[in-house]
Amino acid sequence: MGLLSIALVGAGMLMIVMGAQRASGPYKRYQALKAQDQNIARYEAWRGGVRNDSKTGASVAMDMLRRQVQVGGVIVILGFVAVIAGFMVR
Repeated sequence: MGLLSIALVGAGMLMIVMGAQRASGPYKRYQALKAQDQNIARYEAWRGGVRNDSKTGASVAMDMLRRQVQVGGVIVILGFVAVIAGFMVR
């Protein structure tokens, strides 16, 4: 294994860990907001009211959290690509 392949594998593993850590916090908050939004939708359906579909602070926060999770996921995928490239380089 050459120096380049070791560097690629090490960098890829670091990217996988960093991407997973970066995505885990926003993912948990996103799931909590999503559950709360679904609960409000069930309550309003039970109550018989019409739900307003305009943007709210919670929906904007969910969009931002979703984007942060996507960025973390891309970092993880790039890490896997770097690890695979490290094993393919001789």
